[in-house]
Formats: sequence, C-alpha cells, structure tokens
Amino acid sequence: MNTLGIDRLGRRTIHFFKETGEIALLQINIFRSMHRLVRDRRLVIEQMEHIGVGSLPLVLIIGLFTGMVSSWQAAYQFQGMISFSLIGGAVSRAIFIELGPVLSAIVIAGRVGASIAAELGTMKVTEQLDALESMAISPVRYLAMPRFLGAVIMMPLLVVFANAIALLGAFLVANFFLDLSAATFFGSVKRFFQTKDIFSGIIKAVAFGAVTAILGCHIGFQTTGGAEGVGRSTIRAFVLSSALILILDYTLWTIIF
Repeated sequence: MNTLGIDRLGRRTIHFFKETGEIALLQINIFRSMHRLVRDRRLVIEQMEHIGVGSLPLVLIIGLFTGMVSSWQAAYQFQGMISFSLIGGAVSRAIFIELGPVLSAIVIAGRVGASIAAELGTMKVTEQLDALESMAISPVRYLAMPRFLGAVIMMPLLVVFANAIALLGAFLVANFFLDLSAATFFGSVKRFFQTKDIFSGIIKAVAFGAVTAILGCHIGFQTTGGAEGVGRSTIRAFVLSSALILILDYTLWTIIF
C-alpha cells in the first residue's frame, strides 16, 4: 500500500510539472503570436465583446448585491462598537481591494473560462484544430491569443463597473435602512480612500483574466474523449481557474501590501 501510494504521488507530481510546463509554453507562444495583433484585431475585438459586453449584466447584478450585503454585514459588525458613519469607508475599501476583483473573476471563470475550454475542447475532439494546422493556421494565434488578450483587457473594465455598482448598492442600503445621508456615506469613502486600493484591484483583475483565459485555452487544447471529455474539461477549467484566482489573490495581496 505504501509503495502504491508513493507511486501515485510520483505520477501526480510528474504530471503537475509536465502540465505547468505546457501552460508556460502556451503562454510563450501566445506572446510570440502578438506580432500579428494588428492583422488579427478583428478576432481580438470579437473576444472583447464576448467576454466584456456579454458578461457585463451578470457582473453588475453580482456587484450590486455584493455591495448591499457588504453594507448590511458592516452595520452588523459595527453595531455597538463603531459609529455607522464609518460604513462607507469600510465597505468601499473591501469592495475595491477584494470583493469587486475576486467575485467578478470567479463569475468570469464560470462564464468565460468554462466557455473557452468547451469551445476549444469541441474543436479538438472534432479535429477542427487539425484542420486549422493543415491550412497553416496556428491554433494558438487564431484561437488562444485573441481570447487571452480579450480577457486581460476586459477584466479590469468589468471590475471597475462592478466596484461602481457595488458602492451604489452599499449606499442604497445605508441610506434607506440605516438612515445615512449621501454626505456622510461618501464623506467616509473619501476620508479612507487610497489610490493604491483601486490600482491593487486593477492589477489583480489583469492577473485573474490572464489565468482564466490561459487555463481555459490549455485545457481546451488538451481535451480528449469526445463529448464526455468536453464536459470534464469544462468543469476542470472552472475549478482550476477559481482555485488559482483565490491563490493569486493571497499572493498578490502579500506583494502589493
């Protein structure tokens, strides 16, 4: 049993490093393909529309209710200890630094990361990728690079919208249910606001977008096993993207702050 356990651990360790290397090579090939960016701008714009515009309604809904529940939670924790007048500052910093980027990224991982894996996985099992290569069209340039750039460009913009609507949701709860005026709420936001809070969230958003896209592309390109394999790839892309988003969130927090 011990030998079998060590053998299984060894195989999984080798597979982990092998897959890490494959992802790194895919990332390098994507960067090498960017010299065709101007010529392939239509593909990038299409992905920006799919990832950004298509995800905006969902991100706004998530942001609105995130802000509203954050305001309630802050009021509950402040009750009897700290004045409610500080809710605006506390909630805004939590939204800008953590809640906006992380929750938006997880939503995008579910909608976009899984979609990329499913699309490319379907193309792989139906041999469409082989057809592209037979026509001397690089799947990395034609499929992965536009999706990667679309996610990296649009994720920060989605986070900005999520932050704005979340702050509005927090204010509505504070105003209607906690009797805080706009001057008190936004005065607290201004009092505790720091520029690095916004930029830290933007930096996280860029990293989250890159991770979501690169994992979706890698898993899609490695799909095997027909329709069942596409289903497994879709789930795996979402699970791994979500896990890495949370790991990156902690890592970037220690670096930035």
